[in-house]
Amino acid sequence: MGCIRNMVDSVKSFQFRQTLSQLITLGLIVSTALMLWKGLMCITGTESPIIVVLSGSMEPGFQRGDILFLHMSKDPIRAGDIIVFKIDGREIPIVHRVIKVHEPNNNKETYLLTKGDNNPMDDRVLYNHGQHWLQRHHIMGRAVGFLPYAGWMTIIMTENPIVKYILLGSLTLLILTTKE
Repeated sequence: MGCIRNMVDSVKSFQFRQTLSQLITLGLIVSTALMLWKGLMCITGTESPIIVVLSGSMEPGFQRGDILFLHMSKDPIRAGDIIVFKIDGREIPIVHRVIKVHEPNNNKETYLLTKGDNNPMDDRVLYNHGQHWLQRHHIMGRAVGFLPYAGWMTIIMTENPIVKYILLGSLTLLILTTKE
């Protein structure tokens, strides 16, 4: 009887160590992803070095679901540059082209006007009431590259939150039940 009890205790101890090991592995995966993201933030100089195009306003150049790579350099932004900006009080950033740059002589601030390539008019209708220009603090970064259609999973998870929870749950379950 004592032999069986020792065997059961040994199996329980092994299962505990295996579960602890899998939890540590999950923690390492999450930590690595966060370190990579923070590293990209430092290298690119922007709070969001990668962004997904959510609408068709920049077609045909960028399609819905394309991933854009951003960089924020000290170089001045010029007409024709594609930028990502956030309007004060709104969460979702916008990807559009700079169509006009206004640099008053008495001020070091640069003012920008943007427009989506597929939109009939400029973005003043998107800006806050009374705002006619974007300023430097609105700009998240300049598009320096893209990966076509690679962001569709993000769009699907945003539009259908249940998919996000199913995917995250499945990945967590997979990590916790893997024997190796």
